[in-house]
Amino acid sequence: MSQITRATTAPFAGFEWMIAWRYLRAKRAEGGVSVMTWISLIGITLAVAALIITLAVRSGFRYEFVDTILGANAHVQVYNAGRVTDQGTFAQTIDNYEELAAKLAAAPGVVRTAPLVKGQVLASAQNSNAGVQVFGIRPEDLKNIRRVANPEEFAGDINRFSEGIAIGAGVARELRVRVGDTIKLISPNGVKTAFGTSPRVAAYEVVYIFQVGRFDIDSVRSYLPFEQAQGYFNREGYADEIEVILEDPEDLERAEIALLGAAGQEVLLWTWQDSNGGFLNALQMEDNVMFLILAILVLIASMNIVSGLIMLVKNKGRDIGILRTMGLSEGSILRVFFICGASTGVVGTIAGLILGCLFAIYIDPIFDLVNYIAGGGVWDPSVRLISSLPARLEMGDVLSAISLSLFLSFVVTIFPARRAARMNPVEALRYE
Repeated sequence: MSQITRATTAPFAGFEWMIAWRYLRAKRAEGGVSVMTWISLIGITLAVAALIITLAVRSGFRYEFVDTILGANAHVQVYNAGRVTDQGTFAQTIDNYEELAAKLAAAPGVVRTAPLVKGQVLASAQNSNAGVQVFGIRPEDLKNIRRVANPEEFAGDINRFSEGIAIGAGVARELRVRVGDTIKLISPNGVKTAFGTSPRVAAYEVVYIFQVGRFDIDSVRSYLPFEQAQGYFNREGYADEIEVILEDPEDLERAEIALLGAAGQEVLLWTWQDSNGGFLNALQMEDNVMFLILAILVLIASMNIVSGLIMLVKNKGRDIGILRTMGLSEGSILRVFFICGASTGVVGTIAGLILGCLFAIYIDPIFDLVNYIAGGGVWDPSVRLISSLPARLEMGDVLSAISLSLFLSFVVTIFPARRAARMNPVEALRYE
């Protein structure tokens, strides 16, 4: 007795692609299928674009925020653990700041160190007042603060710093002063007299105005020459802290060990992550939540593929029956309809990739247009801390968006494709 053998074809053969392409080109009588295909395509495009744009803004926001922290502040602040003075008071000022700064500078991974004098005072000018934070620093050390020496915007000359005071752009707006004007600094901890402590008042010429891009820095920060700040805050011969700039600010654990080994155990360390850890953790949590929400949006857009494929399978029931009687296997039918649904997901993902990347690249002019249409005030730096909306395309973010979209598109396509493959050809042709 002879044995009947069934010819087999390789998966995703040419005729399977041909049939799928023919089904995707719906005729006029099957306009519903065509409409659902376009809806699925547009939905996935917009969902993928929204995901890429959100991830780019998220990455840009975090990068800009961290960059302003690292570019305008010390990576590690070194304080004296404290001592009891001759008068019986507790003080944390550093008397041997030159020696301590040299020891810290010799530690592995340290780029530079600088002694600082810090204080909070009232600034007054043009009948306006503002609370400011004064940093006493040497001129050569100020030029090494990247965000201050090379800010977003500036006025004046940083080389004249030794002749006056440098202030943030927010302070200048609050006091309504420009380069060349004079501001008064008023400190309650002034000269001690027989009648008590009288406020200390000193006037300084504004020689440099900077905008680093962080509202909470630009609105309160000001710099005085180190020796003048020592005299103003009664710190002659002392410094309040030593600021340390690291070669790798992310590797704080190793840096702390090296700094403590160089300076001894009688110092306290305060890192940039200690100062901003809560905000960075909030950003990370927000990132995760936003990715989850937009992943659901991509899933909803992918579900439109299911609706379109179900309609296509229903309309092509007769064709499926004929193809099965001609010898096509269930696997071939499944692959034909899988190609129909997956093609929509692939094309939508590619279109969303292009749209999302273009939006992220040209986000500044787009945002300027939105701000113009809204009449201004869309972005409030006092709430969002940075001065403009950032966007930063990261390869990992783009790949995660593409992978998520393709994965969901392929998975949801399998179920209606299996329904088509398991259709009984007899039932499909019964009423034909």
